[in-house]
Amino acid sequence: MTTIGVVIRCLNEERHIGRLLAGLERQTRRPDQIVVVDSGSTDATLDIARHYTSDITHIKKEEFSFGRALNIGCDAASTDLLVFVSAHVYPIYDSYLERLTAPFADREVVLTYGRQVGDHRTKYSESRVMLKWFPATSIKRQDHPFCNNANAAIRRSVWQEQPYDEELTGLEDIAWAKAAQERGHAVSYVAEAPVVHVHEEAWNQTLNRYRREAIAYRRITGERHLKAVEAVALTAGNTVMDYVHAAREGVLMSNLAGIPTFRFAQFLGAWQGQSHTDQVSEGLKRRFYYPLDARAPMVGEVSGNPIDYSDHMRP
Repeated sequence: MTTIGVVIRCLNEERHIGRLLAGLERQTRRPDQIVVVDSGSTDATLDIARHYTSDITHIKKEEFSFGRALNIGCDAASTDLLVFVSAHVYPIYDSYLERLTAPFADREVVLTYGRQVGDHRTKYSESRVMLKWFPATSIKRQDHPFCNNANAAIRRSVWQEQPYDEELTGLEDIAWAKAAQERGHAVSYVAEAPVVHVHEEAWNQTLNRYRREAIAYRRITGERHLKAVEAVALTAGNTVMDYVHAAREGVLMSNLAGIPTFRFAQFLGAWQGQSHTDQVSEGLKRRFYYPLDARAPMVGEVSGNPIDYSDHMRP
């Protein structure tokens, strides 16, 4: 029987990690191992985690990188498949792990990643980004390396041959997928394995996130891809489309200021992460930046039973 381990990276996640761990406990296919990689929590994060697992390892803040934390977690795990989840996500259905790992029945698939959606705490524009990045329809074999380790799974045997890049400032997941595809492996997107991803970032945190990801993007692709004029146009275009959709949904007034603020931080950060442009993969570029097609379906297949978290954690 194929064994499944879950690797969770965390830092001061006491508000969220309990909900995630409870959701994993309620799966139809429960994990065989849960590994927590903590980078210096000072709140109750580890006390909560110990109720669910004894596999807790640590990384010093000054030694942290996303890739290094992942490698530490993968090394601590002993299962065939490794599922990666951020500490501030939680599965929606009890079939989550079963669905996310199903494509590994195909031996050529070495990486899967699932859908991400927001909740009532999510900035409106961030929810639109998630709709763009994580569509309602699965892709059995993807022709580009986009993925996201907030909700993903890999074969541990392939990781042993190809560990994560510890020097990248972000997008270590895409770099890993790109290298895997170049070696002839397949990547699968599983829309039927959704999680809620809770992002409660301040403006400067959003700016820094997109800036470090743009820096990493340049290193991964070897190209510089976003002109200043293009960043301005994308800020305006995405803001207008967000306003249109917010108006249709009756939430325009409550997001009037938040929409342009988020989009400005997003594209200022992306532009600051590099300086000038060359040709770049259109598949990745459109997935990252361009507005969502108005015809794209918003809701995918409902799978499994929704998990009831009402008796467990505060929102």
